[in-house]
Amino acid sequence: MKTNSCLMIVFCAFFFIISISAQTGAANNPIIFADVPDMSIIRVGNVYYMSSTTMHFSPGVPIMKSEDLVNWKIVNYAYDVLDNVDEMDLNNGKFTYGRGSWASCLRYHNGIFYLSTFAQTTGKTYIYQTNDIEKGAWKKISFKPSYHDHTIFFDDDGKIYMIWGAGKLMITELKDDLSGIKEGTEKVLIENATAPSGSNIMLPAEGSQLFKIKGKYYLFNISWPRGGMRTVIIHRADKINGPYEGIVGLQDQGIAQGGLIDTPEGNWFAYLFQDHGSVGRIPYLVPVKWENEWPVIGIDGKAPVQLNLPKNKSLIPGIVASDSFERKPGEPALPLVWQWNHNPDNKYWSISQRKGYLRLTTGRVDTLFLTAKNTLTQRTIGPECSGATSIDVSNMKEGDFAGLCLLQKKYGIIGIKFENGSKSLVMINAESDKPKIIESFPILQNNMYLKAECDFKERVDLAKFYFSYDGKIWKQIGNELHMQYTLPHFVGYRFGLFNYATKTPGGYADFDFFDVTDSIKEK
Repeated sequence: MKTNSCLMIVFCAFFFIISISAQTGAANNPIIFADVPDMSIIRVGNVYYMSSTTMHFSPGVPIMKSEDLVNWKIVNYAYDVLDNVDEMDLNNGKFTYGRGSWASCLRYHNGIFYLSTFAQTTGKTYIYQTNDIEKGAWKKISFKPSYHDHTIFFDDDGKIYMIWGAGKLMITELKDDLSGIKEGTEKVLIENATAPSGSNIMLPAEGSQLFKIKGKYYLFNISWPRGGMRTVIIHRADKINGPYEGIVGLQDQGIAQGGLIDTPEGNWFAYLFQDHGSVGRIPYLVPVKWENEWPVIGIDGKAPVQLNLPKNKSLIPGIVASDSFERKPGEPALPLVWQWNHNPDNKYWSISQRKGYLRLTTGRVDTLFLTAKNTLTQRTIGPECSGATSIDVSNMKEGDFAGLCLLQKKYGIIGIKFENGSKSLVMINAESDKPKIIESFPILQNNMYLKAECDFKERVDLAKFYFSYDGKIWKQIGNELHMQYTLPHFVGYRFGLFNYATKTPGGYADFDFFDVTDSIKEK
């Protein structure tokens, strides 16, 4: 009996330890296995907020929230529409893939949240401000020119600064109302900020983010030595105008570009990201310790796989989410996980015209998928994921094409085409830059189930497309799409729901649901 009691005590103790371990666990890098580049993170009390680049998508510049630095959810956007110009509106054959708004800077000062970004598309710099970052509307200020990869900084003396540039970094003071720069204050801050990483450079120092810690100024940048990898550069100064001394902060797996964040407990991390193939640019957290008033990034110069932070939860539903298109009174028409490819035309989409469905109506004639309006998108996520939908094509018109896509320059599509009075299920592969119909066959029913599966494990970057007549038995169609991250689009692959006309506008397709999973199921 005594032996059994001892064994029981040991077993209970073991079970308790396992349970506590399972509850506390450890976070794994990457923190977010999805396209969330150019992060800017702040902490307000015990809560963290992050902004990121979204290029040509609308609404733009997502605001994400976390209480542990690991698990994030989208809570707002800085804008619904950046600007109404032909490039953003996909009008007159123009587009702004890979441009739109780039690296943002998120700051909190005297009870106000500030977010700044810039756009090559419009040649402007934008500054947004709100006192309610999660639910509030943003006041917008814009001015020319477009200050590349800038950081704004509110100093203790009340002055507001902006630092920007590539290689040669510039600094200026902003007007008190943020409506532009103070004339006569613009000057060179660092003549050659790339120097710490060498002279044979493919990408000069850019992506500026400035921090003031214990009276010293720390400027973070990224460079890319030719034949090397993306590199963190840190400059330090006692005064904001310098002089600055610089060092290489991290060279590991190409993890770079970002800045510093601390926890309420006083632990420090660098938030950075890594180019990770077709899924996009994915965030990492790297521990920081302080030595001789320098932030030392990593453990023995490496970004660890595990971190002493809470465990990662699924990116569903915080970053991506399924949608039944059912809406309760007062709910927004579209959850925040959705973004349109370029600016939408709101007259031609609805979730109320048919209850429980997303209706995409064609409003004009288009000849190319990539210039068609109102493609509704969500990120893909790694290491693998699946996106599925059901579509009713009863009300398509001759020449219409509707379905599910994986959106990038080298896109893949499964959809229904209405041609010559009949409908066909089609798989298109554009990995060769010239879209090819890989497989097509007639269908007799108006309700079809479509699915795309993505495998990003070890950067294999393969996608497959499937269809079903009943939503239960799935069959593959076409061939594998070899997904490729291309600079002309500059974003990771996205799931997309689309419908466009090639002959006569006015037809519509109804999408019953969109289901996203973080796994690929065996057939």
